[in-house]
Amino acid sequence: MAGLRDDAQWIVLMGFIVSFSLFFLAIVINQSTVIGQTTAESVAEFPKNDIRGVREVIILDTFLDDTSGNRTNVGNDIRTLSLNRKNTVVSFTNSTSTSASGSYTVGGILFNNGVTEYKETWTYRE
Repeated sequence: MAGLRDDAQWIVLMGFIVSFSLFFLAIVINQSTVIGQTTAESVAEFPKNDIRGVREVIILDTFLDDTSGNRTNVGNDIRTLSLNRKNTVVSFTNSTSTSASGSYTVGGILFNNGVTEYKETWTYRE
């Protein structure tokens, strides 16, 4: 730059500054795209509808008439279908207790597909 005039040196210097600024902005925008993509993927991996479906069937199973052993068969079917179709381990319990204020049914659900683990305890007053 020794042979250039002062005006030309400023033009070359401003060109370098603009080039480095654009390069820096390109890196920042690229990283923000990667962060946004991984966040969206983690939200998409949460099996909300699978949990809702299994939860609904388990709660209906809790109030099923167990005169002929249907509850045991339905419980086994829930576990087998969730394991075979969704690769999900589903465990659930329910118990009925009576107190002075009334009868309560307490249930617990565990949903685990290797990525997401969901636990819930619910109470129903009869």
